[in-house]
Amino acid sequence: MTGADAPQHAGLSVAARIADRDLDVRIEVAPGEVLAVLGPNGAGKSSLLQVIAGLIVPDEGHVRLGDRTLTETAKGIALPPHRRGISLLAQDPLLFPHLSVRDNVAFGPRSRGTRNRAAQSIATDWLAAVDAVALADRHPGALSGGQAQRVALARALAVDPDLLLLDEPMSALDVDVAPAMRTLLRRVLRDEPGRAHPRCAVLVTHDIIDAITLADRIVVLEAGRIAESGPVTDVMSHPRSPFAARIAGLNLLHGTGMDAAVVPSGDLSRPSDALEQAFGAVRIDGLRVDGCVVGDFVPGADAAAVFSPAAVSVFTERPVGSPRNVFAVEIVDITDHGGIVRVRGDAPQADLSADLTPAAVAQLGLTVGAEVFFAVKATEVRVYAC
Repeated sequence: MTGADAPQHAGLSVAARIADRDLDVRIEVAPGEVLAVLGPNGAGKSSLLQVIAGLIVPDEGHVRLGDRTLTETAKGIALPPHRRGISLLAQDPLLFPHLSVRDNVAFGPRSRGTRNRAAQSIATDWLAAVDAVALADRHPGALSGGQAQRVALARALAVDPDLLLLDEPMSALDVDVAPAMRTLLRRVLRDEPGRAHPRCAVLVTHDIIDAITLADRIVVLEAGRIAESGPVTDVMSHPRSPFAARIAGLNLLHGTGMDAAVVPSGDLSRPSDALEQAFGAVRIDGLRVDGCVVGDFVPGADAAAVFSPAAVSVFTERPVGSPRNVFAVEIVDITDHGGIVRVRGDAPQADLSADLTPAAVAQLGLTVGAEVFFAVKATEVRVYAC
């Protein structure tokens, strides 16, 4: 897309309802913003990308990119994919096997009317941007997976799209190649000083590393609906959905907010903080979970309590002494997490996890099926409104 067709402020607005896929979502992406879309399989992530790309038309909704309307069901507007100013980078590079790398990248500009010499120059510039100039004369069959994905990125950007759709772009790469590809994507998405208006991107991924290294905001889809959204830091530190909590590696319990509990200074790592820290509680199935209040917290309203598995202590008998939150659990899984042992317990309130050293697991004699107690200090718990 070039010339008069280009929007001046290429932000994205999407609303889509598809009855037979049980999808009903609405998202906004600001110019220059990278939005990560996460969720379990079948949550609607691929359907959302297909709507944006113009591969399917929703029963009801719209897709607007800057000042251009790409889809508007109420007006019968549905531009085909090649007229949307959008590029897609997927798991499979999908390079043309009969063309050289340079010709693969030049294909897009040429198909839009750019003369061959100019298209070749554009291709060379983008191959340089993705550190792939040395590959220009090779054919796709001679490329490694990481090399092919870099070329696919250059091809996607060679048409100067206002929106880049990234569909699990690192999932097919070897673990030692993916970090370099993330670095490359971040550089390309963040550092384009010559562009008249910033490009936005939508990243669909299962990998939280992709989200935290590339995205500005996260949207979590569950069962075709937005379960939560917000800046990456907020969602990862204070998740409100089970899926977000799981990928953030945190324990999450939902319940009802309660008035602040009295937490003795002995439960604080720094007693002087006692006067500055507000405490609250969340009631979950008759159990009170005390913690430090984050943001708005209204007693009687929906609330969440979250804490790290690393903050959990495990006891074979119910602990007594300093105030703490205690959960009776049955161990359902014990797994190695790179030198730390993740012990997962089934409590009446929720599945909870504790991270222990191998020595601690051996000393406690923990086995699947054992009934134990998970305990966490109130100062290690965050409570907030949902």
